[in-house]
Amino acid sequence: MAKLESDIARGPIIPTVTAQEIRGYLASRYDVRTPLAVDEVVADVERMLRTWQVHVTHPRYFGLFNPSVTLASVVADALVAMYNPQLATWRTSPAANEIERHTLAWLGGKFGLPANAVASFASGGAEANLSAVIVALTRAFPDYGEHGLRRLSASPTIYLTGEAHHSFNKIAHMTGLGRRAIRTVATDGHRKLDLGDLARRVAEDRKGGFAPFMVVGTAGTTAAGAIDPLPELARFCLSERLWFHVDAAWGGAAIISPALRGHLTGIDTADSITCDAHKWFSVPMAAGMFFCRHPDTVGEAFRAETSYMPEKTLGPVLDPYTTTVQWSRRFIGLKLFLSLAQHGESGYVEMIEHQARMGDVLRGALTRAGWRIVNTTPLPLVCFTRDGLVTAKFLAALYARQIAWMSEVRLGDGAPVLRACITSFRTTESDIEWVVREMSRLT
Repeated sequence: MAKLESDIARGPIIPTVTAQEIRGYLASRYDVRTPLAVDEVVADVERMLRTWQVHVTHPRYFGLFNPSVTLASVVADALVAMYNPQLATWRTSPAANEIERHTLAWLGGKFGLPANAVASFASGGAEANLSAVIVALTRAFPDYGEHGLRRLSASPTIYLTGEAHHSFNKIAHMTGLGRRAIRTVATDGHRKLDLGDLARRVAEDRKGGFAPFMVVGTAGTTAAGAIDPLPELARFCLSERLWFHVDAAWGGAAIISPALRGHLTGIDTADSITCDAHKWFSVPMAAGMFFCRHPDTVGEAFRAETSYMPEKTLGPVLDPYTTTVQWSRRFIGLKLFLSLAQHGESGYVEMIEHQARMGDVLRGALTRAGWRIVNTTPLPLVCFTRDGLVTAKFLAALYARQIAWMSEVRLGDGAPVLRACITSFRTTESDIEWVVREMSRLT
C-alpha cells in the first residue's frame, strides 16, 4: 500500500477519458461469455482505477470530503469481505456486533450522549439523517407508525438552512412528508442559522395550522464549513418541544480534538446526531453513523418481527434489524475500530488537527498571493476568489495542468467561487505552497 500511495502522490490527479472510451474498452474485453483468470482481471481493473479516476487519496485533492484512508481500515474491509458476517441479528455475528457497539460507545461518549443512547453504523449520512427523521416523527406523533401521515391532524414541518445537506429534501419525499415540509431558515453573515428567523417561522407555522417537529443544525456545512449555533438551537428546541438533530457528518470528528471540540459545544444536548467515519475519520466508504439519546423511540420506529428471523436475543443486546433502517447489513464498523486500534485516540487527534492546520496554511498562502477568502470556519474548508475570476475556466486550466482538484461553489446569490477542503492527512505545507504558486500563474 505504501508504494501505491507514493505512486498516486507522484501521478496525475484528474483523468482525461470519456464514457465512450471506457464502455468500448469494457465491451471489447469483457463479454462475460469466456471465463478469465482472476489475476489478469484484477490487474486490469486496478489499471483502470489508476488511469480513469479522480484520485481522491492524492495529497493535492482538495475536494468533497473524500479522504485518504488508513492502512488498518483497508485491511478491515478485506477481512469483512472474507468472513462476510451478517449483522441483522446479534447471535449470528456476536463478535462483529459487539465490536461495533464498543466503537460507537466510544464516540457517543465523546459527543456527551448518555450511556444508554442507541447508535448504529449506516451506509452514509443520508441514511443516518433518514433515521433521525423517522425516529423524530415516531416520537412526536404516536399515530405515525401505525397509521401514517394521513392520521395526523396537522402537516409536520422540518427547519434547516439552505446550507444544510440536501439529503433532507429526498428524505421529506421518501417519508411522505413532502418536500414542501422543509422550511428554509435564513442565515447570518457567516452562513449560520439565524435564530430569530427560526423562531418566527415556527411561530407562523403553528399559527397557520402546521405541526413543527424537528430542527436540523449543521456542524460543518458542505459548501462553506459553517457550524450552526448549537447551544442556542438546543435551548430553542427544548423550550419549543422540538426534536434537535445535529448533522455532523463531516465536522463531527472534531469532537475528539482538544483544539476544535469547543466549536461543537451544544452537540451533547442533541436528540440525534449524524457523523460519517468515511469523511474525517479517514476510512473507506461507506461508514455513516447514527446516534440517538432515545432508545425506546428508536426501538418503536424500527421494530420488526417475522417467523424467519430468530426470536429476540435475550440479555443487554440489540438485534440491529429491529433498531435500524437496514436489515441485512455488512460489518461496516470494523474499519473504524481497526483504525482506532492502530492509531489510538491521540493518533487520530494528530491527523485531524494536522488537517485543520493545513487549512490555516492554505488561507495564509492564498491571502499572501492576493486571493480573497469569502468564508469563515475553524474547519479546513476554504472558499476564495479574486476580481475577474471565471471559476469554470480557471478550474479547467487547473485540472489540465494536474495542479490540484478543487471545485466551485455558489454561496447564496453571489458569483461562483473556488472551494478547497483539506481531506488528506498526507497533505503537507509544501503541497499547499506549491499549489498556490502554480495557481497564481494561471490568473
